[in-house]
Amino acid sequence: MAKSMNYNQAAGLGGMLKDGHKSFSGIGGAVLKNIEAAKGIASMVNTSLGPNGMNKLVVNHLEKIIVTSDCAAIVRELEVQHPAAKMLVLAAEMQQNEYGDNTNLVISFAGELLKLAEDLLKQGLHVAEIVAGYQRAFEKTKELLPTFVCKTVDNVLDKKQLQDAIKSVLTTKQCFGNEELLSNLVVSACLTTLSPSVLAGKGKPKLNLDSVRLAKLRGGSLNQSDVIKGMVILRDTEGIVKYVKDAKVAVFNCGIEAASSEAKGTVLLKNANELLNYNKSEERKMEELIESISNSGVNVVISHGSVSEMALHFLDKFNIMVIKIQSKFELRRICGTLGTSAVMRLGPVSKEEIGECSLIEVREISSRKVTVFEQKQDEDTSIATIVVRASTEHLINDVERSIDDGIHAVEALFSDARLLPGAGAVELELSKRLKIYATETATAEGSLDQYAIRKFAEAFDVIPRTIAENSGCDPSSIMHELHLSHIPDNTTNIGFDINTNKPCNVTENGIYDIFTTKMNALRLATDAAITVLRVDQIVMSKPAGGPKAPQQGGGPPM
Repeated sequence: MAKSMNYNQAAGLGGMLKDGHKSFSGIGGAVLKNIEAAKGIASMVNTSLGPNGMNKLVVNHLEKIIVTSDCAAIVRELEVQHPAAKMLVLAAEMQQNEYGDNTNLVISFAGELLKLAEDLLKQGLHVAEIVAGYQRAFEKTKELLPTFVCKTVDNVLDKKQLQDAIKSVLTTKQCFGNEELLSNLVVSACLTTLSPSVLAGKGKPKLNLDSVRLAKLRGGSLNQSDVIKGMVILRDTEGIVKYVKDAKVAVFNCGIEAASSEAKGTVLLKNANELLNYNKSEERKMEELIESISNSGVNVVISHGSVSEMALHFLDKFNIMVIKIQSKFELRRICGTLGTSAVMRLGPVSKEEIGECSLIEVREISSRKVTVFEQKQDEDTSIATIVVRASTEHLINDVERSIDDGIHAVEALFSDARLLPGAGAVELELSKRLKIYATETATAEGSLDQYAIRKFAEAFDVIPRTIAENSGCDPSSIMHELHLSHIPDNTTNIGFDINTNKPCNVTENGIYDIFTTKMNALRLATDAAITVLRVDQIVMSKPAGGPKAPQQGGGPPM
């Protein structure tokens, strides 16, 4: 204790902390280093923005290869260590968890804000003035954004309107050109999970993300993907029964086998007849048990535990299908599909404990046997499964990410059905309006906030500029054309057309952004950039653990 209280003032911070710590402070030591790290990760994902975004090939620590242009998947697998860059990664992950889409916007916009803040710092502005200007600019953005709403989905239960609204979300990644197919799959699956009263117009729709499942089957083409009203289990049944129509299902939360006592017991057998009768009595008890289940009207049994060979023999004898489910979460979803609950004890079941399913069968899809629970009527199930088919594992995984974004988009539309013009149109208009606001601030107040507000406006250009650059255009000339197209009034809907490489009215082409998703992405990006700017000192403790293990092999690496 006496040693720890002996503080050497001459040693400064180093005399207070343990040996091995690292400390960076000041504009050059901390702020600019943080900005460089943020710019580095932003430049990495910039090229993946938009429908023509490039893929990244990431090999993670388990040597698994990920090929995708999805920003959230890229930064998740990178294992970013720098604390400032990690703030941007955490903001992108939050956007992914809440809204699914616009994760690239979060990192790209935050990186651009920090890049432009670096210019202001070098010109002599204080961090506090830059932060104040950014906060004022974002407050003005929150005022302006609702005025740019170009369309509202009148009926969120209308399949065609929902498809048109989410197509832009699905055009990214490797799915460009298949947005019509994928939007149909996503909307059909989401509407299937809604209750009949909501579909009848009674009550506000609310989507449970866990109710829309994905079954990935490699082989075939994406056009062979389909939606099933029910569940798909990626395994075969246990017995010989493979097809049951109008199934009566009993779900047991235990194994189907002879019960074993907890205490040890000894059975004394005096002759061969007693041994034979003992085995027969066990078989007789099991047969009586299975017969009682069959007499309840059950023709399909689902077990959460193991199924003994003897039980399987008698289940086949009474023509009962047997399905073994290992996951308790999957068992819960199956109960939701069948409209029943799991029974804790093995034995005959009551009518209230029996679930119903229109069809349960084993299908062979691309050389793999799967068990399909399918309901014919919409009101019979609250679970829908999208069966995704594709030629390669990487394509299937990217389609899964696109569908996940689409499901989040439908959930967002159920809560707020407003749409903004996409393809960079909103960003261009915000850039124009905020520059006018910066000029008004300079005239009225003469404060230094005007410089940060102007830089905040310039940061919005990163989105249309990157979309144009990823489409193979000269960004300087295209940005000049886009800014000229926004000079007249009522040009809010003018964005960049990736097909003609010219400015166009994006609402005529059906390119939209969801209002809540865009607003949340801008909020997270601004908060992340301001948080990084406010850090003026980094103190890193010595990493935990001892020295690294010596290299094996008897010599230095070649």
